[in-house]
Amino acid sequence: MSILLIADLHLNEERPDITEAFLSFLHNKTKDCEALYILGDFFHVWIGDDAMGEFEHTIARQLKKLTEQGIKIYLMHGNRDFAIGKTFCKLAGCTLLKDPTLTSFYGTPVLLSHGDILCTKDIDYQKKRRFYRNPLILFLLRLLSLKKRKQLAAKLRAESKMKKGIKSADIMDVTPEEVVKLLEKYKVQLLVHGHTHRPAIHQLIANQQHAKRIVLGDWEPNGKVLRVTSEGMSLEPAN
Repeated sequence: MSILLIADLHLNEERPDITEAFLSFLHNKTKDCEALYILGDFFHVWIGDDAMGEFEHTIARQLKKLTEQGIKIYLMHGNRDFAIGKTFCKLAGCTLLKDPTLTSFYGTPVLLSHGDILCTKDIDYQKKRRFYRNPLILFLLRLLSLKKRKQLAAKLRAESKMKKGIKSADIMDVTPEEVVKLLEKYKVQLLVHGHTHRPAIHQLIANQQHAKRIVLGDWEPNGKVLRVTSEGMSLEPAN
């Protein structure tokens, strides 16, 4: 048996290649899987459960099929899809996780995060993150018409794309000190996250011991999945 972790698929109708890769992954890679963790940015944009179309419903149905086979699915918000709510989770049969979440895989404690909370050098982004994740702001956003929410989402994506082009790689990556701080806060030696699109296994020191930070990759052009078994962990191709 195994546990699979993925992140940053950015599913959307304009990228059928990534959607096909994900559906192929569900069919071919989950046969011995007992749980699937999706650590944020599952969708490229999400303006509310009430805006779901046939594309989103199709993805939900495919996830639901997995849960009907006895596979547990856990979903964490990303910076692109933090408005995913109870309706989608019910249709997909998945459980929504807080960021960060402390869990255990085959007896090994592990801390899970989307990863954007660790990019503290990007001060402008962190300010906007706190603003839009405020429960009151989320409530007010849901009161806006779908048209207004689509316009706001398009504006935010355009701003993000523009700023991404001028920000240094150092600012957009995680702050190493924040990684150590988070591991020590939760008293664990293993952190798994996405967001940065830089798949790798990093060695570090936390709690005065050796620790690991495993970064999940995006799915362009090829997806990466972290497979966890009772014998260990490995980053491998999603297909």
